[in-house]
Amino acid sequence: MSGSQATLAEQINAALPQTQCKRCGYDDCAAYAQAIAQGQADINQCPPGGAEGVARLAAITGKPAKPLNPIHGEAGPRTVAVIDEAWCIGCTQCLPVCPTDAIVGANKVMHVVMQEHCTGCALCLPTCPVDCIQMVSVSGTATGWAAWSAPRANAAKQRYEQHVLRQEKTKAQSPAHRRAGAAPAALSADKPSPEQARKAAIEAALERARQKHKSLP
Repeated sequence: MSGSQATLAEQINAALPQTQCKRCGYDDCAAYAQAIAQGQADINQCPPGGAEGVARLAAITGKPAKPLNPIHGEAGPRTVAVIDEAWCIGCTQCLPVCPTDAIVGANKVMHVVMQEHCTGCALCLPTCPVDCIQMVSVSGTATGWAAWSAPRANAAKQRYEQHVLRQEKTKAQSPAHRRAGAAPAALSADKPSPEQARKAAIEAALERARQKHKSLP
């Protein structure tokens, strides 16, 4: 990417709401901004930004403003994730997908959403095996930038960058990553793989949840 494209991509990224929701079809806001700068994506693919978001991108890129592309969704009130304490099994599946690390908790411990840091991306919903997460509106009828703000976007961007760095560091320190390139060692027949262990842990947590709810009056 040329220097002028890099500058344009940075300007576009700075104008995005930084929800990192992937509704635009890209991995994050920065990737979407780069795609716009390179002429690979249109300026109307960000539902969280709403009509004002499109207008902002039009002013930066010189392209004509247009309605949001319904393929990517519609603008709506700001929402935050809320976890049902009674159903959360502490499986930790939602933790790594939260782009701003707004969910706190530990294995077998109920998780909680720090709503002031939640961008409403909803990426945690499909990861929950017991469907104990729901999105709740916190902005009334306001949508797009009227329901968001530049300070929130800047804070979300900073937390997302920290989230990415933390994930990269964790991956680099993982035994599997350190063994990359080495000859695969023979696995013990009675030793489960990490994926099998993860599934077993989730199933055990689900069974505990079932037994807990059976005992409720």
